[in-house]
Amino acid sequence: MSPDRPDTRGHSFVDRLGVFVATCGYVGYAPVAPGTFGSAAGLAVFAAIRASGSTLVEIGVIAVLFAVGIWSAAVAERCFDRVDPGPVVMDEVAGMLITLAFLPVTLTGAIVGFFIFRAFDVIKPWPSGRFEKLPGGLGVMADDGMAAIYGNLVMRALIWMTPAGWLV
Repeated sequence: MSPDRPDTRGHSFVDRLGVFVATCGYVGYAPVAPGTFGSAAGLAVFAAIRASGSTLVEIGVIAVLFAVGIWSAAVAERCFDRVDPGPVVMDEVAGMLITLAFLPVTLTGAIVGFFIFRAFDVIKPWPSGRFEKLPGGLGVMADDGMAAIYGNLVMRALIWMTPAGWLV
């Protein structure tokens, strides 16, 4: 097995399921920039949620994905035998949803949000970097969650500053 793929032979079904979920159906195994691919998967999930037209669905999906992400990232860390393995991209999916949460964005706005989230995810402004040090799956998810909150705030400022029709 390559170092980017755990050898799951002999692992339980639950462990294999955890890795599958943490990598978002193996999207995280993209050969380059798995976090960017995970964020793009987050845009697809965002489009499906937004199509529901329900704020409650949006809240529910974010909460469930964040909680499932904590569990699956912890499982993946055990299977990969390292902290925050690159193929784990559930944090990016949840991060995209938080970045765009409750914002009436157009396609252009969603793409701008994608780039803003990616920037904050890479830069990890305080306290994102500190959250990364939290144990297990919580650390994997929390740093991206904080980066996404920053992204959401920046998106709100951009929507307020830009002409109507550009981002919303």
